[in-house]
Amino acid sequence: MKNNTFGKTGANVSKLGLGLAQVGFQLGFDGFKEADRILNFSLDNGINFLDTAAMYIDSESIVGKSVGHRREEYFLATKAGTGRTTSPDSEWTYEKIKTSVEKSLKNLKTDVIDLVQLHSCETHLLEQGDVIRALQDCKIEGKTRFIGYSGDNEAADWAVRSNLFDTLQTSYSLSDQRARSRNILSEAKNRNLGVIAKRPIGNAALLGVRNHRNNSTHESFGSAYDEYFKRVLKMSDELDIDLNNIDTIELSMAFSLLKDEIHVLIIGSKNSSHVEENIKFMSEKIDKYKNTVKEYEKIFEKLDENWRQLT
Repeated sequence: MKNNTFGKTGANVSKLGLGLAQVGFQLGFDGFKEADRILNFSLDNGINFLDTAAMYIDSESIVGKSVGHRREEYFLATKAGTGRTTSPDSEWTYEKIKTSVEKSLKNLKTDVIDLVQLHSCETHLLEQGDVIRALQDCKIEGKTRFIGYSGDNEAADWAVRSNLFDTLQTSYSLSDQRARSRNILSEAKNRNLGVIAKRPIGNAALLGVRNHRNNSTHESFGSAYDEYFKRVLKMSDELDIDLNNIDTIELSMAFSLLKDEIHVLIIGSKNSSHVEENIKFMSEKIDKYKNTVKEYEKIFEKLDENWRQLT
């Protein structure tokens, strides 16, 4: 497993992290056996970055029950807040963020969380400062070692430029390149923020395009899939790339792995075999995709019709 230094945090983290939304939303405690297998297999095979959130239903509690006893082996990141930019301002208060962190500590069975991130609140809430102050106080109190922002577009840009956060988690994939084209990633690098790419394989939309061209069906992964599929189809048609000669998941992962600004790719799964495949890919050489990645970067900028980051 490839490791690197996670920006200003100084932590040594695996380039591939484990996203735990699907563990919470789709497996839950009814599927604890598989969730436990995913978590322990990941730790056993070099993944040392776990990313969960208070709003992922049972995810935090599953992490605590499954690998709480292995706490020293991983960098633990969670999120406080609703995870929705459409939530009313009343859901984003100092008290609610503080209460969320306290609950997370109990669910995760830990005395300190490595990273607590604000979960997708809008720019005006960041500007008001109460939710940031809540995390800052948690850091002072020793409940979290670092604080971050998880979100996109103008709010992500504000968070980076504020110099108030240690890390940024933002959408980045072949089909969601705004963080690069609008210089959010370069600004984060300049300020030495630890950068986490969420949805780095773009909900497997490139695989969907290949299957679509071959008249075969493909499972739709997540609410962003349809928009990602539309973008990737348009880009791939314009480039006239034969996707039958490409491992689309490898290319999708390589697209984010080749960005020096990104320290961790978080990929989630409800199936341990998928995690095994992702880990196996980390040992592959990705330089072979450099030219294809550049082509998709150029065509994104050419075709970008206000293709904003999807939250």
